[in-house]
Amino acid sequence: MNMRRIGLLIVSAAALLGQGAFAADEEDPLFVKGRSLFGRCRACHAFKPDTRSLSRGPNLWGVVGRKAGTAPGYTEYSQAMLNAQVVWTVETIERYLADPKGFVPGNLMNFIGVPKPDERQALVAYLVKVAGVTAAAPRTTGLKLVKVDDVD
Repeated sequence: MNMRRIGLLIVSAAALLGQGAFAADEEDPLFVKGRSLFGRCRACHAFKPDTRSLSRGPNLWGVVGRKAGTAPGYTEYSQAMLNAQVVWTVETIERYLADPKGFVPGNLMNFIGVPKPDERQALVAYLVKVAGVTAAAPRTTGLKLVKVDDVD
């Protein structure tokens, strides 16, 4: 089983179990790598509950399950992000991080992306593990997260 698949299984398990049931493990190599990589994001993004968004980017706390362009308190979204029909799931966050300008053309994030799949996976795992997944967030069906309300 490759590392990407193992990482997706870990992140999916966290989403399935919900907030608090899959606590951040400071010794988990995926967590450690994600925390380190998130340092690239801190210049523009806050990542704490009930923290005001930074002027350069929205707070990423609770991003999993949130519709693009809707972070509480952040008002500097591009029209492209406001119009994007994207719900941030493990899959969509990874795709966005791979190619931000290609995934949401016209967005204002001045970031080239994260070209390495293992680094993207670690970042997403870190976001999920630290912030947890609330009841309103997507639930897992296999390796892909989908919003329960959107499933027929």
